[in-house]
Amino acid sequence: MGGNRDPGVRDTAGCGTPVGCWTWRGRCGSGSFKPRRSASLIRKRKRRPPRPGSAPRLRVWGCKVQGRWVLVLGAGCRWGVQSTWVHRAGVQSARCRGAGHGGAGSDGAGGQLWGHKTHGRSILGAQTGSPQPLPPSRPPTLEAEMEKDPNYLQDAAKAVAGDRLGAEGTEAQLDDFVGAQSDYNEEEEEQKYFRRKRLGIMKNVVAASLAGMLTYGVYLGLLQMQLILHYDETYREVKYSNIQLEDIDRKVLMGINVTPIAALLYTPVLIRFFGTKWAMFLAVGIYALFVSSNYWERYYTLVPSAVAIGVAIVPLWASMGNYIMRMAQKYYEYVNYKEEHVQEQQRPPRGACNTYIIIFQTVFYACFHLSFVCAQMPMLFFLNNYLYQLNHTLYNIKHCGTLSHGTLSGFNTTVLQSLPRSVNLIIVESALMAAAFLAMLTVLVLCGSAYQPMEEIDLRSIGWGNIFQLPFKHMRDYRLRHLFPLFIYSGFEELFVCTGFSLNYGVCALGLEKLAYLLMAYGFSASLCSSLALSMLRLRRQIPLLAGAFIHAALLVTLFCWAPQPRLVVQAPLLYTIAVLWGTGSALNKTSISILLGMLYEDKERQDFIFTIYHWWQALAIFTVYLWSELPMKAKLSIMLATLAVAVGAYLWMEHKLAQHVAYRLPRIPRPRLRMHGYCYLEEDDSDETGSESDGSNDDNDERPTESASRDELPEDENQLG
Repeated sequence: MGGNRDPGVRDTAGCGTPVGCWTWRGRCGSGSFKPRRSASLIRKRKRRPPRPGSAPRLRVWGCKVQGRWVLVLGAGCRWGVQSTWVHRAGVQSARCRGAGHGGAGSDGAGGQLWGHKTHGRSILGAQTGSPQPLPPSRPPTLEAEMEKDPNYLQDAAKAVAGDRLGAEGTEAQLDDFVGAQSDYNEEEEEQKYFRRKRLGIMKNVVAASLAGMLTYGVYLGLLQMQLILHYDETYREVKYSNIQLEDIDRKVLMGINVTPIAALLYTPVLIRFFGTKWAMFLAVGIYALFVSSNYWERYYTLVPSAVAIGVAIVPLWASMGNYIMRMAQKYYEYVNYKEEHVQEQQRPPRGACNTYIIIFQTVFYACFHLSFVCAQMPMLFFLNNYLYQLNHTLYNIKHCGTLSHGTLSGFNTTVLQSLPRSVNLIIVESALMAAAFLAMLTVLVLCGSAYQPMEEIDLRSIGWGNIFQLPFKHMRDYRLRHLFPLFIYSGFEELFVCTGFSLNYGVCALGLEKLAYLLMAYGFSASLCSSLALSMLRLRRQIPLLAGAFIHAALLVTLFCWAPQPRLVVQAPLLYTIAVLWGTGSALNKTSISILLGMLYEDKERQDFIFTIYHWWQALAIFTVYLWSELPMKAKLSIMLATLAVAVGAYLWMEHKLAQHVAYRLPRIPRPRLRMHGYCYLEEDDSDETGSESDGSNDDNDERPTESASRDELPEDENQLG
């Protein structure tokens, strides 16, 4: 190669490329470049001969030799120049001779290499001369140089001294560029990162809770307003005399209450197919569709949207419960990110996430119960202005409370003293539609994903047939079977407070205009008393659940023995007290059940199945309440009291069996059957799939579960089955 070779650079590839240095390749005339921090090792490539007529390749490399950084510029592979880079821009070393440096009078393939520091970063630049390199000539002798320039030796000495100073400055600049920053604290940055992650989890929980509150509040508020309007005989005759609106309302209620019976068949498949977040978003969108259908009240708009609501009820609340559980588990991981089982993505010790499960479920139900308050806004600010007073609406009512039959028999069929204008109805429905749309945006924008992408792939890769069967197989677990009566009572009491108590007790005594205040008292009480579930952080988990059951049992006995007088407003304090206490019991009941399910089933592969079963039994209970609407009040209260007694007994028996370490039976989660599309698992031991056989089934549980095979294959020890 032309020019003098720097003695500190070791050529290993025959092209002047040193070992252990960084390199940059480009075309001649490519201008300047910025070396990356990570470019500390060169890639050894097989040399390719240049194509005819193409510009010579430009290469720049450098390494640290004898405490000095040496950068080399070369054009082409066989022809080129080498120079030691100095700090001053455009200054070449005196030792760089030969093929030329692109200066005046040089017609060979040369180049200039310079550097400067801009905004704290070292910028390296290179330029090439003529694109046609010349063969290297023999280096001139000292006598010839002295004949041309008598001061040649003095200039060379000055250039070498400047070269050494420039090399030292180069070393400092490159160390500043590629070296570790002195002010970087890795532990502090890691803490900041996981602090942001924890704040994101809290944002997800609050956003999901507010979305559930808005969705259910809009649904209840619109349904309540439309049922009251459609009940009025004058309203039906004047506005919808030819479409039989009363019959449409019956079919709407049937669609909402009957359709969820089939939810156990499709809910797990829906959640696994779309993912937890997108299942929530889809269900909230269906609720928004129900709101929009009320702009044009016809059979072909109201009934299909009601059926869609029935389809979406169980997937919405099952995905919500699963989402809150996953957020609690992820929050635990971000708090304990230094633990070995978290870093290696293994299952945490049993009960490790219980604190966060209690807190997050409490936050969710505190927001959810406010939906009963939000649902009364249309009636409070709009519909109450058009209602008759209680002396007119309750004129024909003879008995209330425990002496009543059906749903407020004898209630006047005319409840509106003036008909609301269509424009006002559109404004109210538009406000409800905006709230539903806001709930959709909250889920879409503010709620993060519940699982990592690879986790979701593994969850749905176990096979759709297995996903369909696993909810039924989980019902063989005695812990879940003993909680079925509690699930049923949870559905009973939720609908009873909205229909049986509020109508046959509250409206019958105080009038329809006080219905909103009665349900608001229930909602506020339930929201505030949800925080009582935090006592599970200090007390045993049975205490809040049994306290809620005891409160409801006392209220059921009171309601069974009490028949308020019609149109007697002085009974209002007692009715409001019952509503507040009922809200307290409901809050303890629902929050404790969700927390209990989270404590018993910590595996992320099972949570969507468990919450699907829970809300499916609730939907069955709500359907039962819909069917018994014409029964006497004493029969309804007797059924609820008997169900509560059975639920408490079954729950206590389950806790007793767990205390005796009776093994429970869990179905085996099949291993993911992944189809290789762009990725594959190299070895079974190195796989990150979330199978349930190897990682977690043999942990240090208080109760040792027994898992059956995917095809109902029983374990050898039959005594371990629950």
